[in-house]
Amino acid sequence: MSPAISPIQPTSRPPLEGKTVILGVTGSIAAYKAADVASKLVQAGAIVDVVMTTAATEFVGSSTFEALTHRPVTTGLWEAHSELSIDHVALALRADCVLIAPATANTLAKLALGIADDPLTATVLATESPVIVAPAMDADMFASAPAQRNVTTLKDDGVVVAGPADGRLASGLVGKGRLVDTETLVGLVRKSIGQHGDYAGRHVIVSAGGTRQPIDPVRFISNRSTGKMGYAIAEAARDRGATVTLVTAASITPPAGVKVVHVETVDDMRDVIIPSSSEADLLVMAAAISDFTPAQVSDHKIKKQGSSGMSLEMAKVEDFMPLAHGRKLVKIAFAAETNDLEANARAKAAPKGAAFVVANNVSEPGSGFGTDTNKVTFVDAGGTTEPQPLMGKLDVAHAILDRALPHLAGR
Repeated sequence: MSPAISPIQPTSRPPLEGKTVILGVTGSIAAYKAADVASKLVQAGAIVDVVMTTAATEFVGSSTFEALTHRPVTTGLWEAHSELSIDHVALALRADCVLIAPATANTLAKLALGIADDPLTATVLATESPVIVAPAMDADMFASAPAQRNVTTLKDDGVVVAGPADGRLASGLVGKGRLVDTETLVGLVRKSIGQHGDYAGRHVIVSAGGTRQPIDPVRFISNRSTGKMGYAIAEAARDRGATVTLVTAASITPPAGVKVVHVETVDDMRDVIIPSSSEADLLVMAAAISDFTPAQVSDHKIKKQGSSGMSLEMAKVEDFMPLAHGRKLVKIAFAAETNDLEANARAKAAPKGAAFVVANNVSEPGSGFGTDTNKVTFVDAGGTTEPQPLMGKLDVAHAILDRALPHLAGR
């Protein structure tokens, strides 16, 4: 066996550390929700400069955002907060991303026409950074022909339009007009800032969650996988510029900015992953695939009346990972073990065609299903082992992607 080599230890830090996000707030009743967006961006490590329209200040005071960001808030074109005394130009130049949340119909119209009569629209016109707008208005306003023309124009100009979401509106009506949730907005900011990262131009497929094999129309067998590790990998790949397809049997909220395909059974997952892999760069099989399935599935609910019990005959499930092929495909397998971790993982690498296996002992504290941390070991078929420290799952995800990069070089 080859000796263990030094583990990759990515720096644990917030995902937006040191990045400048301009948060534009306009005059919608949803302006109060922008306070949560500002808070979450700061928690993610971003430097947040808030620019408010005059109408926005009628809904939320600038002091709210100053308290959350610990930075001055711009509300007028002639304010002199910046070192250049021309605030919108200074903000535009140092921005890594501009997020307008909420964006009113009036703001959408001005942006689409290139009007720059307030500090926010002037900042957008002057910046070369990615711009995200999150509309929030009454459903009839958003559905109107002028609003839809403006949305189309903005999209054609490369602006990311997030939402709006369906739901109950301030008017009491129900329809498409609600500001999308904070988690989605932060995720889209992370995607926009990371679009030129070291995975730019790569297509990454990630499987996640535990598959469900039916017994009858109301029962199934499964495992304890929650999908958290797979979701973290999808999130990390997105943040590093990859186009991500997440094939998931889990029910947790997926990261924003990735293509999500929901599946249930092993067959479902196979039927998505095999054809998708032909043009992919990286396949990370983080899902806990069922090893066995009921040999027979009842087409009606099995009743307990008149029965002393029930026995299930189980059939072995074929491992479809060896069937995934592509001209440039690199494959990474997972091994959730409770004993003989390295030996069991090493035995999986070659049959699966994996560059390496990510193995973890699910019986160890902090490394089991449903935890926010994980402790893994990278194992390849040649016997090389790279044990990793206990880390948050997002840090583990970045370590996996770091380990995969040399295998992708030149492909």
